[in-house]
Amino acid sequence: MVTEKDLEKLRSLQDIIYEKINLEKSIQEIPKLLGTHAELLTRLKKTFIEKNNEYEKVKAEEGDFRNKLIEAETAREKAEKNMDAISTQREYEALDKEIRDASEKEQQYRKDLQQRERIIVELDEQIKQHTALIEQQEAEHEDRRKKVEAEIAEKQKQIDVLRKKEEKLTENLDPEMVFKFERIINNKMGIGIVAIKGNVCMGCHMILPIQFANKVHLGEEFVFCPYCSRILYYEEAAEGEEDLFNTDDMGALSDLDETEEEDEEEDDEEEEIINIDSEE
Repeated sequence: MVTEKDLEKLRSLQDIIYEKINLEKSIQEIPKLLGTHAELLTRLKKTFIEKNNEYEKVKAEEGDFRNKLIEAETAREKAEKNMDAISTQREYEALDKEIRDASEKEQQYRKDLQQRERIIVELDEQIKQHTALIEQQEAEHEDRRKKVEAEIAEKQKQIDVLRKKEEKLTENLDPEMVFKFERIINNKMGIGIVAIKGNVCMGCHMILPIQFANKVHLGEEFVFCPYCSRILYYEEAAEGEEDLFNTDDMGALSDLDETEEEDEEEDDEEEEIINIDSEE
């Protein structure tokens, strides 16, 4: 027989299970926030590596242009010195062209070198900023990680306490019923046990067959709603509420066979009266 004490136990169990479920979900969600911050840190490090690779590339180009500039300057200076030793117009023209070519290269290499130097300065500043930002984010990430671990540990302690309470409440309950009850609570936003008023489930507000409502009202066992799967218990409809199930007729189902027998007896008596009248 399902007593009020049993129902109160289920209500307490419902609160404990729902709180435990929420804590477990919270524990699953916490690392996601930490993961988002870790992704940000990963992107910063990736950008840092790209900037550093670009810096190294430009630095190599800068060294190459510096060497080419030195070579162009040396070639120009050498050609200018050789101007004093020329003796023909043809030699002069050839040497003059060599000087002009060297000067043009020198100017271009100097421009390229200056451009690379500006880029190096910019990249160097960016790398310094990224380095500082990464160090800051790493410190924040480590701090968040410690807080997350502490928060998870605290919530796990709460879950352990709730599980002990749950085990105590479910000692004498059918494990299969408890398992089903927990799934219902998880799927039905924490509500696993509801009243039936008249023959209407207060969980899903579906009208139930009178025979089913009668079974709930008798309270001989735990009964699950065929529509929302919640455990049902009978509750008298409050004044002003429509009582769709007439409790005065509760015996009608059990007395159905007796009523049919009485109807058959009345029919037999009527047939006997008719037969007597006919004989007379």
